[in-house]
Amino acid sequence: MRYILVISKEQEVFFTIHSCFCSEYRVQHVAVKNAALEMLHKERYDFIFIDMEILRESSSDNGYKAALQPFWNLHPTIEIIVMSSQELIREAVKAVKAGASDYLTYPLNPDETKYVIETIYDSLIAQSEVDYLRDQFWETDLSEIVQTKNPIMKMVFDKIRSVAPTRSTVLLTGETGTGKGVLANLIHRHSNRREAQFISVHCGAIPDTLLESELFGHEKGSFTGAVQRKLGKFEIASGGTIFLDEIGTITPSAQIKLLQVLQDRTFQRVGGEDTIEANVRIIAATNADLKKMCNDGQFRKDLYYRLNVFPVELPTLMERVEDVPYFVDEFLKRMNRLNTKEIHDIHPRIIEAFKNYSWPGNIRELENLMERAYILETSSFLTPESFPGELFESETISATVSVDARLSIAEVRRKGIEDIERNYLKEQLAQNRGKIQNTANAAGITTRQLHKLMKKYGIRKEDFKSIT
Repeated sequence: MRYILVISKEQEVFFTIHSCFCSEYRVQHVAVKNAALEMLHKERYDFIFIDMEILRESSSDNGYKAALQPFWNLHPTIEIIVMSSQELIREAVKAVKAGASDYLTYPLNPDETKYVIETIYDSLIAQSEVDYLRDQFWETDLSEIVQTKNPIMKMVFDKIRSVAPTRSTVLLTGETGTGKGVLANLIHRHSNRREAQFISVHCGAIPDTLLESELFGHEKGSFTGAVQRKLGKFEIASGGTIFLDEIGTITPSAQIKLLQVLQDRTFQRVGGEDTIEANVRIIAATNADLKKMCNDGQFRKDLYYRLNVFPVELPTLMERVEDVPYFVDEFLKRMNRLNTKEIHDIHPRIIEAFKNYSWPGNIRELENLMERAYILETSSFLTPESFPGELFESETISATVSVDARLSIAEVRRKGIEDIERNYLKEQLAQNRGKIQNTANAAGITTRQLHKLMKKYGIRKEDFKSIT
């Protein structure tokens, strides 16, 4: 169960937020900041919704970062959403620039409230997909952060190092899960905009009807439900960097407005007439073939050329399989930091299976497999039993497999694996003269797993004790 703490003097605000998340979160309410801090001493919360007036009261002359810091001192990863009246909207933007995750305006809209949480949660997942690229390491020692033996990735890092200090628009391409979001953040942190905001927008996750409003903001009354002015991400990111993930999914009308930003460095809010300067650096990313989309009439060619100023293509994990051991080590370190377990090693058979696996989900799939195995593992190192069996299907074991063309490919695959496992276990038992412990050690499995497999294939240890 996740926890939300609402800090507001208005009971109605709590009721609205509670109605949005009561099935997924435990939502609690306090009226003052000191009471909230006392509750944070007792309980860990994932999100805080705080009224702008309350935050403003505690900001004094030290700014909003100092007002937010007590929450982070207790829980460094807590996400804070500011709730503001229309009159204090610019103060809310200042709070976001000081480190708050986002802001909402009164009266709270349930759909918008839910969307804010979903966006933050998706962003957290994206940020965790490749922990090995944390920018502070690169700033300390470039040769340490790269940690790659792959020539393609070495070229990628060289490109990033070259483009980061410039103002050029960057287009990151590559399959889902290759770390585009992490590299975008890395570029920002090594640019001259590093002290300003880095705003990440997953374009594919925003409904078409809300996309333009989310990016460029809207004026009060510009469409049904626009009960007050809203500042868009381009306005909030002023002076910093905006990362547009899945750029190929944006609507034709949003493409036109984005083209204006890239050409003229200006935009207008939805329903507005004032021209606003877009002082932002744009980094876009896509797993789609934008050039083909242009040829098919699905994406504007002029926008594509504006985005494609400095393209960087990321290789798949399969194309940089020699880096797998490094990822494994980094993921284990991160999971040990976040959990009470201490697992510092992994069975060599798993590393070999990783190198032979196709990795359709790339680095994200590797991280997910590692996390699942970490949870299941009961020993001090990761064993093959904690990983899915299909991971080891590509192991090359010398065995004769009969093929029946009348069977489906799934049945042939299942039968082939069973024949390989049966023959392999017989060979190991023969070499170890039926000794269970020795056979299990040689196979890299537990004695319990060996007994289970022997029972499955009708193998008796007594049949191998007399073999010389």
